[in-house]
Amino acid sequence: MIEKIKVFLLHKLGVQSIRTKNIVKHIGWSFIYKGGTILFNFLTVPLTINFLDNENYGIWLILSSFMSWFSFFDIGLGNGLRNKFAEAKSLGYDDRAQSLVSSAYFTIATISLVLFFLFYVINYFVDWTEVFNTSPQLLGQLQILMPILFGFFGIQLVAKLITTIYTADQHHSIQGKVQFYIQLISLLVIWLLTVFSNSSLLTFGIIFSALPSLILFGVNLFAFSSRYRRYRPRLSLWRWDDVKDISGLGFKFFVIQIAALVLFSTDNFIIARLFSPEEVVPYNISYRYFSILTMVYTIMISPYWSSFTEAYTNNDFEWIKRSVNNIQKIWFAIPFILILMVFISDWFYLIWIGEKVYVPTSLSLAMALFVLLSTFNMVYVNFINGVGKIKLQLVTSVITIILNIPLSIFFAKNLGLGTTGVTLATCFCLGYSVILRPMQYFKIVNNTATGIWDK
Repeated sequence: MIEKIKVFLLHKLGVQSIRTKNIVKHIGWSFIYKGGTILFNFLTVPLTINFLDNENYGIWLILSSFMSWFSFFDIGLGNGLRNKFAEAKSLGYDDRAQSLVSSAYFTIATISLVLFFLFYVINYFVDWTEVFNTSPQLLGQLQILMPILFGFFGIQLVAKLITTIYTADQHHSIQGKVQFYIQLISLLVIWLLTVFSNSSLLTFGIIFSALPSLILFGVNLFAFSSRYRRYRPRLSLWRWDDVKDISGLGFKFFVIQIAALVLFSTDNFIIARLFSPEEVVPYNISYRYFSILTMVYTIMISPYWSSFTEAYTNNDFEWIKRSVNNIQKIWFAIPFILILMVFISDWFYLIWIGEKVYVPTSLSLAMALFVLLSTFNMVYVNFINGVGKIKLQLVTSVITIILNIPLSIFFAKNLGLGTTGVTLATCFCLGYSVILRPMQYFKIVNNTATGIWDK
């Protein structure tokens, strides 16, 4: 009976192809996982502020952003593997797929190891309290903590490739599932720390950088002993030609990732340098609140990337057009939801955080604009990334890298807009994308793309 109802509903919604049914199934699971993740994340914030206090929590946010920069040192191999693995598996080339996996794993492992030793040496010559504009009393803790954080992020750089393989194989909910368990365990651990431990940035940092690495390591062990045993990485299968094949596309993704890093992950650092670590907290509170909508929309959009790769490989343009049209229809609800979120934002902050943190209305409005622009971009970027036509993104990404930080400083300091100005600078850098991305999509699906539009 349940199966008949499911078939009836899918038919009424126009969900008929196997590819789309698979996407809908994983979207459903992703909503469950992501809903739990959002709830756990929101519960974790006030507990963390109580455990660390505003200054140390601000420092932790800066450290997290700083370390996330190094996650891009896979030089785009993760995204390159995603597309190439999906193509190879779609065409039934299992040996080729295993070779790609092996080459990606051992190349990124080597990169991580080299970077760790370089960072370990550099750490002795850097005054991190000066870098993060914080209290000199924290120097000892930061010099111990920084290489530990970097080591665990290096492990993550390798271990997270398993989620790339799952996603390329159109098991789209895996990232949401992993994040669900990371956030659940993190919530339990921070609660235990508040009960049984004294406030310590060092203890907190070690535990919360280790958790994701350990969980991802477990996922690797499980996957390569079951579903993906056939693709288990082996050093003997490492091929330089495969590395070049992945990195050819991957390097373009790498530059785009660097631009995304500059656009989205430097704001905490800029705010700390221009003002103080405490000012990072209201910015992050606002970002987390409005990112609820981004996360929900991402759940619906992300599964299409690898499906677009497979559909484009098989010249199924009708399915592509129908899918993008459906995504566009969903996006039209976002402006109205954002208006409501801005309207109730002060009440939400008060219920969530209490009176410990004040978030200006101007910052909420700027963050809503950022979400509006970024979600609109996502409609088309997932298709463009899926088919690998990313040279135009490459060029615009370089422009973004050049503009974002100077604009952030100008808006925040020279115009006196504070943290709101940093967010508006990000919005400014996203502005051209809302014109160029749809143009490129229509050119590709209508076979009129030439030159940079088709590369």
